Amino acid sequence: MSTYSEFVQNLPRRHRAARMWRTVFQASTTIGIIVLSALLFNVVNQAFGLVAIESEIDPASLAVGDVPLPKLEKDQLVQILQGHVSKGLFRRLEHDMPFEQRSRENVYDLVLERVVEERVIETWTLYDSLFRRNEVMARVASKYPDARVEFVSWIDARFISSPQSSDAQKAGVRTAIFGSLWTIVITITFAFPLGVGAAIYLEEYARDNWLNRIIRTNINNLAGVPSIIYGMLGLAIFVRLLEPLSSGAIFGLVDPTTANGRTVFSAGFTLGLLILPLIIINGQEAIRAVPSSLRQASYGLGATQWQTIWHHVLPNALPGILTGTILAISRAIGETAPLVVVGASTFITIDPSGPFSKFTTLPIQIYQWTARPQGEFRNIAAAAIMVLLALLLSLNAGAVLLRNRYSRRV
Repeated sequence: MSTYSEFVQNLPRRHRAARMWRTVFQASTTIGIIVLSALLFNVVNQAFGLVAIESEIDPASLAVGDVPLPKLEKDQLVQILQGHVSKGLFRRLEHDMPFEQRSRENVYDLVLERVVEERVIETWTLYDSLFRRNEVMARVASKYPDARVEFVSWIDARFISSPQSSDAQKAGVRTAIFGSLWTIVITITFAFPLGVGAAIYLEEYARDNWLNRIIRTNINNLAGVPSIIYGMLGLAIFVRLLEPLSSGAIFGLVDPTTANGRTVFSAGFTLGLLILPLIIINGQEAIRAVPSSLRQASYGLGATQWQTIWHHVLPNALPGILTGTILAISRAIGETAPLVVVGASTFITIDPSGPFSKFTTLPIQIYQWTARPQGEFRNIAAAAIMVLLALLLSLNAGAVLLRNRYSRRV
């Protein structure tokens, strides 16, 4: 009876503790959502907004009769271009691609670039563009009377399909997207089978002795090593020591005297080393979670250890292994420091054509643009962040679908 009385007396205290912890957990979740929302708002706020544009020549003055510049025919645009640029520049443009082969849109872009010469003189955020529009227009009217104001989306099809440029209005992320994809493909190809193999050995084959305990401890420690250290390791091994391999010279793809190991190959293997401990640790946890009774049942039916691992342990552990791989890929695709050390280019306009190409990635591109003093580069950096998030979510979605597929099979 006394026990029941104590239980009843303790109920209010237990309920208060439960309410307190529930409030703490709710507050933690709320703070996380607020921080994430602030991050997304800041990115979107920079990727759209009003811009003030000035032109060297007023487009209206280039109209032919009553036909404005945007509606002129190709021959008329060629005549305007020929009449406003030097003969040497016109001959060079003709040499690069004859005007007969150029499309009307291409010639129109040349007129805007070489004749009209539009340039952004000031930008405003999406918030200011929507809620302080009158102040923006008044500022433009007083400070830039010859400028026109347009609402611009810095992320569009042209931005995604164009290479890098020193002009923010022409710059794009095509080269960086290809560089990121090439790097991640090499990273996964190297790290996933090696990490899963190591996890299988440590959980299924390795004995519990001092050597294997040291190996497990070191793997756990390597997961917390700063990424810049992996960059230094990649520089020493892949860029310098294995330069004939990482540059492609060993395959006769480049001249050995000019070989350079600062390639996609080096970047992919460096990031592979970075995420390898994460894949091993998550793989071990997933394999360890498979019930021992499943192994014993397989052995009881006469299966060998490898048959048990291949047909029973791995299929059941694969969803957990893929979950760890998704987290590892998410870390690798956003890394900057190791790639800077390995030698990623901050300005490159040539798309990577293979594992032995020079490269840049989206994080490197974003880093380079945010360091520029011009305000419009911060806008295209925000647009590049949105592209990076979309790419990351797409890769993760594909991995999640693959994981769910194997989960249903089990």
